[in-house]
Amino acid sequence: MAATLGSRAIRNKARKNISNFVTKKVIPPLVALGIFLLVWQLLCLNPGFKLPGPIETISETWNPFIINPFFDNGENDKGLGWQILSSLGRVGLGFSLSAVVGITLGILVGVNPIVYNAVDPIFQVLRTVPPLAWLPISLAAFQQANPSAIFVIFITSIWPILINTTVGVQQIPQDYINVAKVLKLRGLKYFYKIVFPATVPYIFTGLRIGIGLSWLAIVAAEMLVGGVGIGSFIWDAYNTTTETNLSEIILALVYVGLVGLMLDRLVGFVSRKIVPEEQK
Repeated sequence: MAATLGSRAIRNKARKNISNFVTKKVIPPLVALGIFLLVWQLLCLNPGFKLPGPIETISETWNPFIINPFFDNGENDKGLGWQILSSLGRVGLGFSLSAVVGITLGILVGVNPIVYNAVDPIFQVLRTVPPLAWLPISLAAFQQANPSAIFVIFITSIWPILINTTVGVQQIPQDYINVAKVLKLRGLKYFYKIVFPATVPYIFTGLRIGIGLSWLAIVAAEMLVGGVGIGSFIWDAYNTTTETNLSEIILALVYVGLVGLMLDRLVGFVSRKIVPEEQK
């Protein structure tokens, strides 16, 4: 009898949690999305409004861009699935390099006040340079579009990672440092026992900002370097603008936003699994 009551209580609690999740997390975004689409469609009833509405956008891009996102007709004539995957490949490489270099440099700079005072003005100047301003430099250096786009991602996303890591190292509580001195922790032991645990929340803050900047940078860079990629797809569609192409551009922008959201949530999910609860 007690087991039955306990099982019933668990089921009731689960139903309540699901109901609260749907009420608070699912229904409000769907209502907001519905209002946005309705306003957009109503605006399109105005003859002076040149953009296609949501109904027209879906009908014009349904085949093949929605139902067959991975079609491949050769060259650059590929579905949005392949375009997104190509862009994600560049982002993955550029962001990974920026994470490794940014975290390493951030720790080295953060633990040494003299080095920090020497390089901080340089970092503050370089981080304000717009991403696309680096593209001519990277094209001149690499002479190829793909490594140039990857470099733009790297140089764009490294600054929040580096700076946040540096701040994290500088914010290590004095008590931690005193304990390390008492236990005579040095080298790798000091890093693994003191520096990394205290700095990891700052590192993930930088990583989360960096992944967003990486995705912004690749879309802009691909518009200029060409090839296969979501940025190139948008730019090519714009250069051959028709009403149908406008629908393709809008659909591509929706894909860009959704992928950017998923990347941000992915880094946030990893952060929640790694960062201790008391440090959040």
